[in-house]
Amino acid sequence: MEYVDPIKDVESINAIKKILSNHSQRDLLLFVFGINTGLRISDLLALKLSDVWEDGRIKEFLLIQDGKSGEEKAYYINNRIQEELLKYLALARLNGSDYLFKSKKDNLPITRQQAYRIINHAARQVGIPGKIGTHTLRKTFGYHAFRAGVAVSILMKAFHHHSPSETLKYIGINKEETRFIKVNVNL
Repeated sequence: MEYVDPIKDVESINAIKKILSNHSQRDLLLFVFGINTGLRISDLLALKLSDVWEDGRIKEFLLIQDGKSGEEKAYYINNRIQEELLKYLALARLNGSDYLFKSKKDNLPITRQQAYRIINHAARQVGIPGKIGTHTLRKTFGYHAFRAGVAVSILMKAFHHHSPSETLKYIGINKEETRFIKVNVNL
């Protein structure tokens, strides 16, 4: 596997969202879901409608068995994901057992290669330098979560890392950036 970078610039993230929204609501949802949860692409592509939708509404938490560790984890479905998911569901005709990121060709999810093409192509259109791939979504989540004040210990656990330095390197944080972390407590 080739090393990829997180997308650190919020303007670039928003530009990618705009490009994807003009192309496909499904592709936009894939991107938004990935950067807001940090799920591995294999776990994202395995999602079915029933994983996120219950009793006529979006679930608050997505409960999935981690593909690598086997443990069940909860992922918060935040407002950004909910917004794009509702738009997508209004357009797509999905049943509970349908894959969320269903291929246009059959009832299977899109492939990892197709997900890569979607993300990489949008990043190139925006002019993002560096290596971009499906793992970029996970690293982007980690980078922005850390910059927003999420403890490195929480990210270490989420990424199954053994040390804070491993996690910081993984999400593209250098020593200078650790000085300017926003812990935005507004009581």
